[in-house]
Amino acid sequence: MKIGILMLGLAQALRLLRLTNATFRERFREKNLVVQFKVLDCGTARSITFHDGRVSSRAGVHPAPDVVLSFKNARVAAKLMSLKPDHRFNIDAMKNFTIGLDGPDELTVWFAETLSMVKAFGWRFGTRLKGGVTRYTGNTNGGPVFVYVKGGRIVRITPIEFDAEDGETWKIRARGKSFSPPRMATVSPHTLASKSLVYSKDRLLYPMKRVDFDPHGERNPQNRGISGYERISWDEAAEIIAGEIRRVKRDYGPGALAFSHSAHQSWGNVNYHLSSGFRFFNLVGFTKVHSNPSSWEGWYWGATHHWGHTMRLGNGEVFGQVEDCLQNSEMIVFWSSDPEACNGVYAGFEGTVRRQWAKDLGMTFVHIDPYHNETAAWLGGKWIAPRPGTDPALAQAICHVWISEGLYDKWYVENRTTGFDEWADHVMGRSDGVPKTPEWAEAETEVPARDIRALAREWGRKKTYLGAGAFGNGFGGACRTATGAQWARMMVILMAMQGYGRPGVNMGNLQSGAPIDFNFWFPGYAEGGISGDLQFTADGPITYQRIPHIMTMNNVRQQIPRINFPEAITEGQASGYPTDVAAINSQFVPYRYPSPGHSPVRMMYKFGASQFGTMNNSNRWIRAYQSPNLEFVVNQSIWNEGEVKFADLILPACTTFERWDIGEWGSGGGYAPQYYTQNNHRVVVLQHKCIEPLGESKSDYQIYVEIAKKLGLSALFTEGMTELDWCQRIWEGSDLSQHISWKKLLKRGYFVVPTEKEHLRVETAYRWYYEGRRKTVPELQPLPADYSEKFLEGLQPQSGKFEFVPESLKKAGDPDRPPVNVYMPSWEGTKSHDLLAKYPLQLLSAHPRYSFHSQADGKDGIINDIEWHRREIDGYRYLICYVNPADAADRGIRTDDIIRLHNDRGEVLFAAYVTERIRRGVIRTYESSALYEPIGRPGHSPDRGGCVNLLTNHRSQIRGGSSMAPNACLVEMERWREPVATAPVAAEMAMAEA
Repeated sequence: MKIGILMLGLAQALRLLRLTNATFRERFREKNLVVQFKVLDCGTARSITFHDGRVSSRAGVHPAPDVVLSFKNARVAAKLMSLKPDHRFNIDAMKNFTIGLDGPDELTVWFAETLSMVKAFGWRFGTRLKGGVTRYTGNTNGGPVFVYVKGGRIVRITPIEFDAEDGETWKIRARGKSFSPPRMATVSPHTLASKSLVYSKDRLLYPMKRVDFDPHGERNPQNRGISGYERISWDEAAEIIAGEIRRVKRDYGPGALAFSHSAHQSWGNVNYHLSSGFRFFNLVGFTKVHSNPSSWEGWYWGATHHWGHTMRLGNGEVFGQVEDCLQNSEMIVFWSSDPEACNGVYAGFEGTVRRQWAKDLGMTFVHIDPYHNETAAWLGGKWIAPRPGTDPALAQAICHVWISEGLYDKWYVENRTTGFDEWADHVMGRSDGVPKTPEWAEAETEVPARDIRALAREWGRKKTYLGAGAFGNGFGGACRTATGAQWARMMVILMAMQGYGRPGVNMGNLQSGAPIDFNFWFPGYAEGGISGDLQFTADGPITYQRIPHIMTMNNVRQQIPRINFPEAITEGQASGYPTDVAAINSQFVPYRYPSPGHSPVRMMYKFGASQFGTMNNSNRWIRAYQSPNLEFVVNQSIWNEGEVKFADLILPACTTFERWDIGEWGSGGGYAPQYYTQNNHRVVVLQHKCIEPLGESKSDYQIYVEIAKKLGLSALFTEGMTELDWCQRIWEGSDLSQHISWKKLLKRGYFVVPTEKEHLRVETAYRWYYEGRRKTVPELQPLPADYSEKFLEGLQPQSGKFEFVPESLKKAGDPDRPPVNVYMPSWEGTKSHDLLAKYPLQLLSAHPRYSFHSQADGKDGIINDIEWHRREIDGYRYLICYVNPADAADRGIRTDDIIRLHNDRGEVLFAAYVTERIRRGVIRTYESSALYEPIGRPGHSPDRGGCVNLLTNHRSQIRGGSSMAPNACLVEMERWREPVATAPVAAEMAMAEA
């Protein structure tokens, strides 16, 4: 009886909504169908009919239903139809077949979405303001924002400012002063450009098919990047893609479909590629294009062998450094570290105020970088400019001074480390006859020996923090050179010699280590979201227990190393080494493509459009795209940029402001745990659907739904959930639901996690290790099996201690990573004499200051108006390139000349900016141009978009790893004197030539 009443109640509710609500009246006109509910054990049944906008219902079994929802018994039916669903029970019912769903996917998805609309009826979101403006909330790669909307259009986007309802902000007392950060979220420049990107003229608004691509006839892969496009419907696009998936699986077997994604995308735990992307492709089966640790290269492949932290990709602990540094440290050495330009990662300008406090306290600053970077220009201090790739030699000379003059922590070295005597023999020249003196290093680095000796002495006598890389204990910079692993190893060796963990001595540049609450749980994006993925996210061990959902498993075991994907396509084979965070020795096990029993890749589904701008020697990617071995290419992107024009089918995704999602600011989780420690406040944002998607663009989640419907997978993919339903499930399963109601979160849009009480703050990183105690910091790493002694005692390496000469590298036998960290000059650098004679300039391509990789670059966004990003010359905005005055004079180059950088791999045009801030012999620009605009035939002509990675070497840093080294690159430079063809003319030339 009860279940019959529930069925009748649902029918009555649908009728009432039709009568009272225009949205539902319009919704019911979309489909004509009969939905049958029935309980198998007792025979209770009711059908609901939708016909020409009307809703009717009757008890009993309908003779010809379109959709049948069956329950084994009344208990199952009652639980599944409850207004407060039990997701664990629902999943169990699906897995154990106590619920059945039969009918065309198009209709079952429509009905499930309709029920979600019923549940959400009456929900109100956003804050109504004067003048017809509604304020919503959003989240981006550069921070959380308020989004102001009027008349269905975004009118402005601003950082979130906290009010009295938000919790208190922490304070730090140091040297007689009290410090507290502003009560607001700071955001990166690219976030402030978001409105211009939403309404960019380069937005993809409709599904498009290449005009000379016929899935049933001639495919013409050689014309990718050249041909034009025609608009098609979503139904046709989804049908073509589903048909191609079925074809390559049927004709070639497992592994024929590859899924390739960018390293980053629009923020949100539902739409992120590690969430809905992995969920969809696990259900289909795919060859994974395996990402190398592109921003952690030297740390993962090098530093981890000395101190562990594989689950941080080699980066160290991030606890309490802000307070400890301000209270106890005397000097900060920024080594290849420019946090004011890079914002750490995702963190806006949260660390800026902390570095201002350090400046106010009179701390000493040293900056080691071939470029006098933005942090150095602002903070001041000593600038030391080594030749790129020679940093390990500089570091070894510092060690030589410390050992010679006794300026290291002898107690720590004796009690907390192994292998020091062997390391000291190397540094002092006792093992190879070459003492690593400052004079020796001067010949390598061109840094005067007196400066090296002075730095070593001051460092050895002061309590010093080492800020290595953008994050302070890793990430970017010198770890992306041919000597990147050597450099990262040297950074941790230096700090081990100084006894990291004692007061005032640690890794950090005040970018991370804020005293926030580490116990509040909300999933980061790398914790899998809704993916159900067990292999490449932390969904299984972390998220699933709190947010139950169907687990998914990829049936394909084949992988391709991303840095060698072009060779896999054009040459039919590739090999690589995994980014496997489980253990130190995991990275030594190679994999090869194609795998036994698997098909070569014939179809590529590309998520995003950044590989031309972010992957080395990217002319290789053009050859791969135009190869007949790649029979079908799909690209799912927001803007028409980069490699989008090399796809056969283009799917238009909407921006984060045009869809529902939820996420915490700056929280990576998984392999990037506790990234939120960069922020002065933890902020979780319900990312409102602020406006409707432009044109016919769709959310990434909804795009997968459209394809899943054609494959009969929609019920498994969606679990009957819309994006907003998934947001509610994530809220419900996280600690967020214990602090703010769903109704209030819908309206307010964000929640500031209360600050930690001062007496409960987590102690400073490594203090436990320095003092010889059990591990006390809140991190789920390493795995229990990686402890050599008792659980939580010691570090991850085999000895349980810091290893100057790692045991893991003794076993590896990698000639590029000898156990003793020998300095080996770059294979494309100052010792490449023949190549240097032809290409005498070292090229640095740093993370952009204003854009976030390719995001916010190009696309007619306002970032391009910043003259320190792109400079307008003859009506075109060229990416900037910094040139030393002597190098410019040698070639007759002045500021705002168009210059051509070239080597044997490619040629790219830039706008010159002549400055003393870059050392002679080195030029500097930004990696990750969103634009690839060849002035002639793609892959065979200069690019004016600034795609610098056309020039960089794709050789791995080390033979025993898949480790990119874009900053090991030699080029020549000349003033460009020819007229630059416009893009349409170039396309016509290319088409004619083809």
